[in-house]
Amino acid sequence: MISYESFKKLEIKIGKIISAEKIPDTDKLLLLKVDFAEKAPRQIVSGIAPYFPDITNLVGVKCAFAANLEPRIIRGYESNGMILGVGGGLLRGDNRGDQITSHFSLLKVDDNAKEGSFVK
Repeated sequence: MISYESFKKLEIKIGKIISAEKIPDTDKLLLLKVDFAEKAPRQIVSGIAPYFPDITNLVGVKCAFAANLEPRIIRGYESNGMILGVGGGLLRGDNRGDQITSHFSLLKVDDNAKEGSFVK
């Protein structure tokens, strides 16, 4: 459990994915460029590639992100946020013991939601 005061520190914002690329030599990682109505798009690394065989379908999607996480280096790429999604159920993973969920959905919003808007 966390306190309400701790929860209030999390900034969940709407971002629009403007590009998505597979990160070389990985099966799960995508490099997303996301518009939050800031001076420049943010770069976000996410392990959602298994759920999107055609990553071009992500371009133009508006969804929720944790926007105030400390930057993190993942496979040599700086990530400045985290995309939010919902998953449930498990499928057998690869021979390293990884497991992925059988259902996955991004927390999408409609086109009326403005980039940079806070989720309240």
